[in-house]
Amino acid sequence: MIKLGILDFDTSHCVEFTKRLNQIGNDKEQFVEGAKIVIGCPGESKLSPERVEGFTKQMKDFGVPLVEKPADMIGKVDGMLIEAVDGTVHYERAKPFLEAGIPCFVDKPYACSLDDAKKLAELAAKKKLPMFSSSSLRYAPELVEYVADPKHGKIVGCTVYGPASLSPIPERNAGLFHYGIHSVEILYTLMGPGCKRVTCVTEKGVDVVTGQWADGRVATVRGTRTPSTGFGFTGFAEKGVLAVSVPAKYIYRELLKKVVEMFKTGKSPMDIAETIEIVAFIAAANKSGANHGAGESIKV
Repeated sequence: MIKLGILDFDTSHCVEFTKRLNQIGNDKEQFVEGAKIVIGCPGESKLSPERVEGFTKQMKDFGVPLVEKPADMIGKVDGMLIEAVDGTVHYERAKPFLEAGIPCFVDKPYACSLDDAKKLAELAAKKKLPMFSSSSLRYAPELVEYVADPKHGKIVGCTVYGPASLSPIPERNAGLFHYGIHSVEILYTLMGPGCKRVTCVTEKGVDVVTGQWADGRVATVRGTRTPSTGFGFTGFAEKGVLAVSVPAKYIYRELLKKVVEMFKTGKSPMDIAETIEIVAFIAAANKSGANHGAGESIKV
């Protein structure tokens, strides 16, 4: 059994992931085998400090031993889940564990700057450690099934939609880094890497981002604040157009299967270079939206 630590309790993910990995409750179809949360640290939060106390209580109720300092988990775990809702702190949170030779799953957003994204990847590579970051939406069964289906031929474009609420502290998880990251991950699951240029129209209730890929394909993300929506996409493929709703029922379970796989095999289920490009895509979209939709090149 792989022993995992979990850091920062300002997101429901600390509770939801622990339920599934430690097989707590009666919803057995959500359980994930192969790893267990054996220790946790509530940490601190500058973005959502009001959430830490409640989630800490739930983690205690689950029977997870807790420590006050993140470093107190080193030597007691095989891997770490870095869960801070604030992506701007992920580099500093993950760094001590990577330096100690402990592989990490870094929850979304992986980072909120290209500099932090590259530094994290470089440190993991230097230590020869696997590292993985993803939105759980990437592994929604409906999305995975569509991408794997050969019947529609090559995907030539898509329109993705989903919620894109904004951070209450704009300098932390700016723009689409906060919740729009989920829809951008769906976009990249469909299109793959290789986006070279982005334009974004930003209004009070919506961000509409258009990406141009190097091979000539074009795709769009619509991140909504009003009216609220679920997640979904319309895929434009060589042999047809299909609208697909992406429900959230099994997304944590499917993500955690990939996380456990990484800790077991020592190999990330996706190339970290794609994750870095996603950071660059969002940074470019945010910049374009703040500049009245001016086109921005993606530089990785």
